Amino acid sequence: MEKKADIQKTIYDNAKSHFLGNFPDSLPIEQAYVHIGMYLGWIIETDLYSEYFEEEAAGQIFRFKRREISCTILSEIWDGYLGFELFNRFGNFFTYYYYGGGLYRADYDDVLVKGLPSIYHVVDSWENYEKMKQRINLRFLDWKKLTGN
Repeated sequence: MEKKADIQKTIYDNAKSHFLGNFPDSLPIEQAYVHIGMYLGWIIETDLYSEYFEEEAAGQIFRFKRREISCTILSEIWDGYLGFELFNRFGNFFTYYYYGGGLYRADYDDVLVKGLPSIYHVVDSWENYEKMKQRINLRFLDWKKLTGN
């Protein structure tokens, strides 16, 4: 496992780096937020967010759990940012391993992207979120077994 100081500085993803990069001109910018929002939604549903995030986003957390805001909107509210301060200690360790290690992207491709031109073509729907949630839940259980947590 990396040193705690390394994890505490980690920015796992940022939508801006996507829409300023290889982003298809034919799609709305909002599509750069979908994959980030799906992960952040899972963090919310598993209560792996930090006290800071809870203080700053209590209303968003509540509304997401009630399915009143989508994954895209959730991510847009945070400017597509996915960084260490949004997660609690346990959430950071898992995110560092899973998202930072590239497994989330591989799972996202396998579960939702297959047959689509890019990750940006995935529809932000509750059905797609549930598919990813199931996969992340499996990875989380595997990680807990692996780490003894």
